[in-house]
Amino acid sequence: MFLNAAHWLLSLFSSLDYWAIIVLMAIESSLFPLPSELVMPPAGYLASQGQLNFVLVILAGTLGSCLGALFNYFLADTLGRAILYSFADSRWGKLVFLTPKKLEKSENYFNQYGRISTFLGRLVPVIRHLISIPAGLARMPLRDFILFTALGSLIWMTILTTLGYVFGANQDAIIGFYLYYKEISWTIIIIVFIALLAYFFRKHKRRK
Repeated sequence: MFLNAAHWLLSLFSSLDYWAIIVLMAIESSLFPLPSELVMPPAGYLASQGQLNFVLVILAGTLGSCLGALFNYFLADTLGRAILYSFADSRWGKLVFLTPKKLEKSENYFNQYGRISTFLGRLVPVIRHLISIPAGLARMPLRDFILFTALGSLIWMTILTTLGYVFGANQDAIIGFYLYYKEISWTIIIIVFIALLAYFFRKHKRRK
């Protein structure tokens, strides 16, 4: 069943172009549940086949992510906390797999890490597409929000596109990625977090 689904995904996204990537990643970064793991690796695969440009794929994915994040940011800023939680607790919220618990988790994450959470959150499943909401509720400076969101999205888009590109020479390998994408994603996230922690620790030590 999983193999058939993976083959179906590859055939479904075989006609991806840059505009489609922008739109799909904007959807992924908004309230609608569309995993980036279903979009960017196939785009990377197409880049390996010469149908798309590797760098433009990453930039298109990053742009789409920023647009979707801005949608959430302004939605939260406009509607406010009470209306958003009410929506999450309704049947309409459940249709997009949004729950008060998920909103609360994203708010706690933002409160714990502050502005940098809009960067780190782009690398964390579930938090990724919701971290823009507490940023909007807190009215985080728009310039900082766009900067951190773009940087986090750029890293994640690069990782996923590179995986698709590397596996492009072997279709069975990219199918294997879909079978174990959760394990692969978490491994990558852990490696990135360790690298970031090492960087910030070293920077803090130098300042001291």
